[in-house]
Amino acid sequence: MWIANNWKDYEVIDCSCGEKLERWGNYTLVRPDPQVIWDTPKKEKGWKHMNAHYHRSKKGGGEWEFFDLPEQWSIHYGSLTFQLKPFSFKHTGLFPEQAVNWDWFSDKIRSAKRPVKVLNLFAYTGGATLAAAAAGASVTHVDASKGMVTWAKENAASSGLSDAPIRWIVDDCVKFVEREIRRGNHYDAIIMDPPSYGRGPKGEIWKIEDSVFPLIKLCAQLLTDKPLFFLVNSYTTGLQPAVLRYMIATALEKYDGTVTADEIGLPVSSNGLVLPCGASGRFEGK
Repeated sequence: MWIANNWKDYEVIDCSCGEKLERWGNYTLVRPDPQVIWDTPKKEKGWKHMNAHYHRSKKGGGEWEFFDLPEQWSIHYGSLTFQLKPFSFKHTGLFPEQAVNWDWFSDKIRSAKRPVKVLNLFAYTGGATLAAAAAGASVTHVDASKGMVTWAKENAASSGLSDAPIRWIVDDCVKFVEREIRRGNHYDAIIMDPPSYGRGPKGEIWKIEDSVFPLIKLCAQLLTDKPLFFLVNSYTTGLQPAVLRYMIATALEKYDGTVTADEIGLPVSSNGLVLPCGASGRFEGK
């Protein structure tokens, strides 16, 4: 398992009964997590003194209960600063487990000793975009949500990256890739963090089981002759690491490199165990 264990401003303190107790900077949140199927004693004081609690509804969705939490606050990861705020369906605007991938591809970019163009699809609030830009890459950031792209720009400003070579695009990711192929554009590296289910800005339906492999094959056409890396993340239970590895190896078989895949996780500080948080597949060019 690839573990995001370099955080100072974030930690999973404990997890039990379908929920996790987390510290985000100076604030503790309790949020649901479907992986937490165990029932262990809630001994940590944060369980009784949290700043906010997201309650799942049996009818689907849920809502936040706030005790003492600002509308927005920030946390840091290395040189990066992220603006956080609780919003719909338990999210805060950041997936901290992805830091293990940020560290991996940042090292790849820094050691490349050449200009690196990165395409980040389903780019959300820009965690991977900012990590790549801070490492020296020029990045094209694509997300279907205008609000998320605006949030990513705020994170770039907070991280001192307002003037970094980042192209901000609000678009359906598949349609953008198809246009880039027609334009003859190419990238040295591609990152994608597709949702299990979603809709594009014009109602385009995305279902990961049906759509992710065709998109990976399309993206392979955008790669340069010697790609640096290709990263696919999944939070869908059915897409195990071996499935990600198979898809990437098949779509990128003409390129010289290595394909690996594994679960990603976060350490639990109270007991030394690791909370699984999805999976990632990686291609590394030689």
